[in-house]
This record gives sequence, C-alpha cells and structure tokens, in this order.
Amino acid sequence: MISLRYHIVSIAACFLALALGVVLGSTALNGSLLSGLASQKEDLGSQVADLEAQRNSLNARLSDADTFAGAMGPKVVAGQLDKRSVVLVTTEDAKPADRDALKQLVGQSGAAVTGEIQLTEAFSDPMRSDQLRDVVTRLQPAGVQFPTAGDPGTLAGALLGSVALLNKDNAQPQSTPVELAAALGGLTDGGFLKTGGDVKPAQLAIVLTGSKYTGDGAGDRASTVARFAAQLDRSGAGTVLAGDAGSADGTGAIGVVRADTSSTSILSTVDNAETAAGRVATIMALREQLEGGAGRYGIAGNAQAPAPGIAADGN
Repeated sequence: MISLRYHIVSIAACFLALALGVVLGSTALNGSLLSGLASQKEDLGSQVADLEAQRNSLNARLSDADTFAGAMGPKVVAGQLDKRSVVLVTTEDAKPADRDALKQLVGQSGAAVTGEIQLTEAFSDPMRSDQLRDVVTRLQPAGVQFPTAGDPGTLAGALLGSVALLNKDNAQPQSTPVELAAALGGLTDGGFLKTGGDVKPAQLAIVLTGSKYTGDGAGDRASTVARFAAQLDRSGAGTVLAGDAGSADGTGAIGVVRADTSSTSILSTVDNAETAAGRVATIMALREQLEGGAGRYGIAGNAQAPAPGIAADGN
C-alpha cells in the first residue's frame, strides 16, 4: 500500500531533479554563450586592427602624394597665369597657412596678387544682413548696374566685383580709384571686411574659405559666401571658390554652390585647398576660368574630378 509519505517524497524528488536539471542546463548554456561572445569579441578586435592598419596605410599614401604635389606644384603651374593679376579674398575661418601657400603658388604661376581682402564674421552674419545690404547699396559706384537679386551676398559681390576686378572684355578698371577706396573704406568701417594693405583691381579672384559652418544660421552664412563668390565671378574674368575639407557639405559655401546649377555653370570650386594638390587644382581652375570653363574639383563626393583635365578615375 502506497502511503501519503511516499507520495510527498516522490513529488519532492521530482522537483529536486527538475531544479537540478535547470541549474545544470543553464550553466552549460551560459558557458556556451560566453564562449561564443568571447569568440565574436576576438573577431571584432581583429577586424578593428585590420581597419586601423588600412587607415594608417591610406593616410601615409595620401601624405606621400601631397608631398609629391607640393614638390611638383610650382612646375605644374608655371606659366599658367603668366602676366595675369589676382585679388585674394578670404573668409574669417580661412587658415592663414592655406592663404600664404596659395599666394605663393599664384606667384609661381606667373601672376601677381594685387590685393588681399578678408571678410569678417559680420559679413556672413544673418543678424547683420540688412546692415550689409544698406552699406553696399549706399556705396554703389555711379554707372554700375547691380543685379536685381536683393540678398546681401550677391550685392556685396557686385560691389567688390565692380571695384576690385577689371573688365573681363578689355582688362580695364570698372570704377575709379576713389570709388574703390570708398567701397573698401565703407565696408571696413561697417565691420564687414579688412584689407591687407593697398588693393588694386585684378583680372581674377580667389575666394578662400574654411570648412562648413556650424550652429545657428549656418546655412545662411554659407549661402551669403556662396552668392558673393558667384557674383564676383560674373564681374571679372574668372573666380575660384576654394575651401577645406567639409566646405562641400550642405552648410559649406562650396556645398551651396554645387547644389545650384546656375552657379556651377560659371563658378569653379575646389574643396581640398588645405592640401598641396588642392592648391594646384585652384591655380589650374583659374586658368580654366580664363578660357571660359568651370568645374567642381577636389575629393568630396560632389566633385567631378581632382583637378581640371584629370578624370575622376585618375585617367
């Protein structure tokens, strides 16, 4: 006869066996899971190490290529702008080292830099746009027709283009020395630009900017510089807008230009001016401007080629 005590002992034994099975099963599972995770971690670590090695190798190759471009640059650009003149315009975030290197390369191309103009932070400040527009309109030289577009970047480009660039058809000044002095003085007094000594009208212009703009009003700042450069191009024999890495992004001046077909059809852009190769491309793009061409050069995804005359695949 089976007693109640026997039933209780049997049930207790079943639960004990079940608990023991769960413990043993989970221990085995955890061991297997941890082992798998450890293996995956080791594989990922190996992949990271391989990627870092590839990155270091690519950086070394880029450094070697830029060193080569720096050494060969003067020979490549020699005579490209012989007896031409260039005015150099920089934004507030342009690097002085890039400016100086580019200025030197302009001289090695056979051209002369006739003046340097630095746009201040206020120039592209959306909060100062009405003031910039008023100053530019007041300084409009007699006989100079401004575009109907009322944005301050375009108007400022028309003003500086009319006084700082020569007529593209006859290479003669488009305004008087008094009007040039008045325009530069008025914009300087308004806090919108600074000049590096005497400025004389030139045939060509380089607008050198930094990277992309950030923070509040970044898009408006980029648009002001982009429209300024495009209008400057319309005023003379040619203009190149050059910038550092990031300048071709959506809130970079070059990015704004490249998103506007009316601007890209006339204005050349170079998005890697912080490199020797980019500076060489800038001089070659100026030469292309003289011949009536325009292009998007550099290493960004929206560039068409590294430099004029060089296909995107390097051929």
